[in-house]
Amino acid sequence: MTQLLDNIFWHCLAGPHAKYAVGTDDARRYAQGFSPIVGFANPERPNLDALAPHCALAEQLYCDGWSGAAPSGWRVDAEASMYKMAWQSSMPPKEEEIEAIPLGPAHVAQAVELATLTRPGPFGPRTIEMGEYFGCFEGDRLIAMAGERTRAGALHEISGVCTHPDFQGRGLARRLMVKLIRRQLQRDEIPFLHVVCSNEGAHRLYLKMGFADYRQSVVRIISRV
Repeated sequence: MTQLLDNIFWHCLAGPHAKYAVGTDDARRYAQGFSPIVGFANPERPNLDALAPHCALAEQLYCDGWSGAAPSGWRVDAEASMYKMAWQSSMPPKEEEIEAIPLGPAHVAQAVELATLTRPGPFGPRTIEMGEYFGCFEGDRLIAMAGERTRAGALHEISGVCTHPDFQGRGLARRLMVKLIRRQLQRDEIPFLHVVCSNEGAHRLYLKMGFADYRQSVVRIISRV
């Protein structure tokens, strides 16, 4: 089952999230408004020509597992290495219930603002439609959130994990993650996540929580030119 992680974006775009996708039989992306992520049936030889009609010039898109030279009409704007991590532990103990509410349409502007500030990964105004998202508030202000992004088979990604800088150190994001992990395990799902290799602090935290490294992968930001 974890082998689906090798090309998880494609398996999700061609499977459970096909209703959110645009593209062809070998190249797809999330529609405008969702997380700007693309997937390819063969990421080692991505059919970018098929994807081009669905992408605006200079629009930045995230892709995984492709490390070849950019073809004509495309450029690589950024490249990094990331860990794909899958849950390898038992049910985490239930902690003191965190005060969190499901995020919905009324919270979109605040969710995008928090993601723009903290940069947890590609995020758009419709990203919270991709799974369950929960947020912590102080008054009417969203101060932390975490949710679900891609999925395939029993795998379900935890993503969008972030806390406003003014409220870090309280364990809010970790507790939101535990809430999601417990809910996924109760549904017989396998939680997984991505973390950039340079983010050593987050990587150590996820290992301590019960995730294990599955593999390293290249992640790129690409755009049409």
